[in-house]
Amino acid sequence: MVADSFSHVTTWVFDLDNTLYPPSARLFDQIEVKMTDWVMRTLNVDRAEADRLRALYWDSHGTTLAGLMEVHGIDPDGYLYDVHDISFHPLEADAVLADRIAALPGRRIVYTNATEPYARNVLAARGLSEVFDAVYGVEHAGFQPKPRRAAFDAVFAADGLDPATAAMFEDDARNLAVPHDLGMRTVHVAPTPIKAAHIHHHTDDLSDFLSQLGGLAAARDGATS
Repeated sequence: MVADSFSHVTTWVFDLDNTLYPPSARLFDQIEVKMTDWVMRTLNVDRAEADRLRALYWDSHGTTLAGLMEVHGIDPDGYLYDVHDISFHPLEADAVLADRIAALPGRRIVYTNATEPYARNVLAARGLSEVFDAVYGVEHAGFQPKPRRAAFDAVFAADGLDPATAAMFEDDARNLAVPHDLGMRTVHVAPTPIKAAHIHHHTDDLSDFLSQLGGLAAARDGATS
């Protein structure tokens, strides 16, 4: 049973975009437009070049922001505010998902390469604001992005979690490599599965996957009674 693989987990770490809401919401499409526009204005390049740099830095630096900081020395605050100033109307509240996350035994946190304020806006639109114990953004990692080890180390140290008793849910498969190496249980949340040693489980439906873990709290209560 899937639940057996999570019987030791006491901290549940969730990515945000395309993980806690379905990719069909296409929220990141809005962000990509904002990023390209920002690069055009700031670096004084045309749209094609800005779009190329946006994708290049995401691939080579982990995030577009990291590339802009390290190659061009930009200040992250203005960029992060501008690119996350989007409409959240495509998101719908999901009471079933909220109940299934709330049923997970232990500590539940969000860790995103976006910012904490943006993450809280997403959680509010999804009806998930009350089910998490903490929300961490890129600012809590010193603007180091996943998939870098330094980013995970900073956030996990701030939270005080033990990777050996934690699980990570993430849509970007490369961001599961470090959690795997740290000893975490890893779940790839994406439409298409990827076979890799650092991915323990795959699902294209987070809520359905969590439904398979619904008995963990009761099992632990029984074991300690």
